[in-house]
Amino acid sequence: MPVATAPASNYNAGRVLDETSDAIDNVNVLKGKMWNEDSAFDQEKDKTGFRDYDAACERVKNFYKEQHEKQTVEFNIKARVEFKTTKRARMSVWEAMEMLNTLVDESDPDTDLSQIEHLLQTAEAIRRDGKPEWMQVTGLVHDLGKLLTLFGSQGQWDVVGDTFVVGCKFSDKIIYPHTFEANPDSKDAVYSTECGIYQPHCGLDNVMLSWGHDEYLYQVLKDQSSLPEEALAMIRYHSFYPWHREGAYRHLMNEKDYKLLEAVQAFNPYDLYSKSDGSCKPEKLRPYYEGLIRKFFPPVLDW
Repeated sequence: MPVATAPASNYNAGRVLDETSDAIDNVNVLKGKMWNEDSAFDQEKDKTGFRDYDAACERVKNFYKEQHEKQTVEFNIKARVEFKTTKRARMSVWEAMEMLNTLVDESDPDTDLSQIEHLLQTAEAIRRDGKPEWMQVTGLVHDLGKLLTLFGSQGQWDVVGDTFVVGCKFSDKIIYPHTFEANPDSKDAVYSTECGIYQPHCGLDNVMLSWGHDEYLYQVLKDQSSLPEEALAMIRYHSFYPWHREGAYRHLMNEKDYKLLEAVQAFNPYDLYSKSDGSCKPEKLRPYYEGLIRKFFPPVLDW
């Protein structure tokens, strides 16, 4: 099956998205502490070498200002309706990886690694630590939701960035919380309350997270894979920093969420720190990972 490719006009958009995503990750690296001391691959890394949180580049600050203004309940409902009613593509997981690769301008001297190499770095770090196959393949696919950039996103703000709950009070644990002042939900009589439209301890399965590449990919894979619930949680929540690192939203969690929290915290170091590892050779690693893909995914998925 031929793989759809991005037109040349998408190269610049993809490069800008990649730069913003990397800057966001650098901020998160510095902002937080490591949760899983057993992640052997990152114990020797100099975490102080990343950009300091308080000196975050203007790109990141401006990004979050726009994201926090526009991620409303109304937008999130609309995004989910469009997801369920729109046909975007039918392709295999590896074809999706190749499609994501078209977002990077290979002539850009500042881009050393392709998107596929970034995905393989994460998977290989997990593999080297002897983690199970389902976690390796989760590392491989966890950022495929960035295909939203090719599928009609409104900008970067509805693709990347830290995620948070919409429909209740915006937590002060979210990065740059003051920028929610321009979001109309912050003044809504219901949405601005502690629980908002939710019941206490309703469980995170029952809340709306801000729409982006995590939530999109979770919606794609939850009914089209045999991944365990821990893997799906890693995909859905890996950018949910107010929850898995800052301790927010405990009043909405149920017992299952505490179990999944441990899984997401174990995954987080691989998501953040593997990007500084050496490059991978996709042609050499492809047979191994296509074998894993066959174990957990159908030959073709609806994206």
